[in-house]
Amino acid sequence: MTEQFTRWDPVDHLKSDEDMALYLDACLDEDTGDGKVVRAALNDIARAQGMTQLARDTGITREGLYKALSPAGNPEFSTILKVIKALKIKLRATPEHIAA
Repeated sequence: MTEQFTRWDPVDHLKSDEDMALYLDACLDEDTGDGKVVRAALNDIARAQGMTQLARDTGITREGLYKALSPAGNPEFSTILKVIKALKIKLRATPEHIAA
């Protein structure tokens, strides 16, 4: 009997707005400062919500979003902010000594 495995995809677990916000929050905490973890999280969330709708909401082409949020992407901060706003996620700053 051969075991078969499927690749784990976070998109399969991003069912609600709260799931998406908590996932991005955790990825912000884990990012090493190069933005790769956050960019990957935004890509996952965008795929969960639908890249076509996100393209409409941001005014960025689907191809542009795929490129910006890809592992090789290097999106401008303004692009990240447009994506976060279109995803209806709010970022909040908290002093590190207060963060849980």
